Amino acid sequence: MHSTGERSIRVANHFCLFATAILMAAISGWDKCHAVEQRTLVVAQLHPSASDDGPGTAERPFKTISRAALEARAGDLVRVEDGVYRETVLVEQSGAKDRPIVFAAATGANVVVTGTDVITQWEREPGEAKIFSTPWPHVFAGWSPTNAHPDDDDHKLIGRCEQVIADGYHVPQVASLKEMSRGTFFVDLQTHRLYVWDRMNRDPIQWRHHVQAAARQVVWESRGEHIHIRGFRFRFAANQAQHGAVLLKGNHGLLEDCVVEQMNSSGAGFFGTGCVARRCVFRDNGQLGFSAIAADLLITECLCENNNVKNFSRDWEAGGNKLVLCKNAVIERSIFRDNHGNGIWFDIGNEDCTVRNCLIADNDDAGIFYEISYRLHAHDNVIVRNGFAPRHRAWGANGGISLSSSAGCQIERNLLVGNKEGLQFRDQVRVTTRIGRGGENYAIWNRHHRIHHNLLAWNRDMQTAGWFDLAEESHWRLAGTPSAKPPSAAEQDELKERPAGLTLSDLRFELHDNLFAAKPGQVLFQWGCDWHRHEKLSVAEVQKKLGLEAGSRIVSPEFAGWSTLDLRLPANSPIVTAKCYPQGQVPGVLLGTIP
Repeated sequence: MHSTGERSIRVANHFCLFATAILMAAISGWDKCHAVEQRTLVVAQLHPSASDDGPGTAERPFKTISRAALEARAGDLVRVEDGVYRETVLVEQSGAKDRPIVFAAATGANVVVTGTDVITQWEREPGEAKIFSTPWPHVFAGWSPTNAHPDDDDHKLIGRCEQVIADGYHVPQVASLKEMSRGTFFVDLQTHRLYVWDRMNRDPIQWRHHVQAAARQVVWESRGEHIHIRGFRFRFAANQAQHGAVLLKGNHGLLEDCVVEQMNSSGAGFFGTGCVARRCVFRDNGQLGFSAIAADLLITECLCENNNVKNFSRDWEAGGNKLVLCKNAVIERSIFRDNHGNGIWFDIGNEDCTVRNCLIADNDDAGIFYEISYRLHAHDNVIVRNGFAPRHRAWGANGGISLSSSAGCQIERNLLVGNKEGLQFRDQVRVTTRIGRGGENYAIWNRHHRIHHNLLAWNRDMQTAGWFDLAEESHWRLAGTPSAKPPSAAEQDELKERPAGLTLSDLRFELHDNLFAAKPGQVLFQWGCDWHRHEKLSVAEVQKKLGLEAGSRIVSPEFAGWSTLDLRLPANSPIVTAKCYPQGQVPGVLLGTIP
């Protein structure tokens, strides 16, 4: 016989065992369900059994990436095999932080997602010229009277979206049928026909050479969160200016080991929070490599080269990239070179952005152009040979680093060598909108900068240039000049208009401990625009007249191999010992000390 207490204990133990069994069964069932969700979907365009009506397995893969995007859920891997995928991929589902939806090129696969279709339906036009035409139902930028953006005479052709590629080469566009010559194309939006005259005067029907035309403005759009894309090559979209062809709109998107090239305007566009581009190439795009309106954007180990091949206006938007109203954007360990415009361009209301350990070289305009924005931290970069495009309106925006009507920037341990100009301050009467402030405009001007421990050497026209296009000449009004009590930095950020009567001391420029080198005929320091009061000054004169550049001096750099960017220095070089030399590595550059 068991006592009542013993029976109670036995019942309780049995209940615990039963509850534990139920819990373990539930966990086991959840694990099985969870395992089912960790699927691999296969896309293999060239597989003989490929069909979008199939299950997306290795034996019966999907034919399009778009079909897999409809099926994929959090934790899924979409493995894409070889193929040229002529589609716009739209991903609306979301992954999770620890279970993203991953779209990845298969090992050894060449995956191309393109905006073009191959044209095979040709008719020979009357006449001696070998002009052929085909139906053309596409209308891009239809809101514009000229189907061009911007809608002005300069961009009458440049601003059009159409692209024709013959045997891998872009065919130039003309504005009318009568202007056609060998190697051109024309789109007649009235008759809805595309006309092409091959540069080698070939018959596309007889020779069957490869002619393709851009039919899609977007080739990829991620709307969901935690979408990862790896190993794809994107190309040839018919996108209009200021619009990317590869769009990451959802938060925490990843573009990794991808190539974005030869789009009509901008390559990629980043709009979500926490997006990352890693080891990507943005090249040969018509207007920009990439653009962004985003928070916590990271661009790392990327290459951005030869963008703005269509020659969009560089005063408007063109070059390597353009970032607008971005907060905490970081660009690091990347190369920006040979772009037809600025290498890196932040414009309008950016806050707390960083450029570090980058090579910024051979861009037509400024290496870094930080315009009407707040608190750039540019450090440990190599910035060389920028700004040499012959443009009469590029004053103050054609050097190594240009701080244009911006506030609170810190520039340190950069090598600004061999540019048209080294460091530039560009100031006009400017305003900017602010992040999350409802579109109101706030006054902004150069102030509260800390520029220290940089090398400014052999920049052709001047090492430091103060392009202050301001009639009130606050940059000349020295400390001790009577003025109203200046607002604090925080108060200045809230002003709708710039205060009158500011002095150079009020601007709080901290320039110190920089090193300079200049060849005969090169200017060390110019303060003021050519069309206002300006002076060319030595470092000693800057220290005496302006109270700037304390601790700065002249040096003679002894790089191991300038032409090959072997920028190693003797261990006892003052550039090294004074800590005016990049910390860490920069891609494409050999840094360190000579053994």
